[in-house]
Amino acid sequence: MNADTVSFTGPLQTWHGANHGSMTYLAITGEAAESIAAHELVRRLELGKRRGFGSVKVRVRTGECEWSTSVFPIGEDEWFLPVKAAIRKAERLADGKPVRVELDLL
Repeated sequence: MNADTVSFTGPLQTWHGANHGSMTYLAITGEAAESIAAHELVRRLELGKRRGFGSVKVRVRTGECEWSTSVFPIGEDEWFLPVKAAIRKAERLADGKPVRVELDLL
């Protein structure tokens, strides 16, 4: 299986929940979001069903870090990429600052 690669730069954001702590993420929009949505549609047609929450498995690279996770749709033209504390610390990523990522869509 060949993976499609999508590149995106966006600001790191933190969502603060009332009782559930916080989560840091990138909101993927624009052409990158369109590419992910198209990939998800093709996978759904191939498999005959959606993955949980409409998610897409990805391999992520930023700086020297690489990890596997999933991206999740949040709205019609936007995807949610969670970024763990260990990655933020290793790459010195700060809330509100732009982060460049490459995603292999799996």
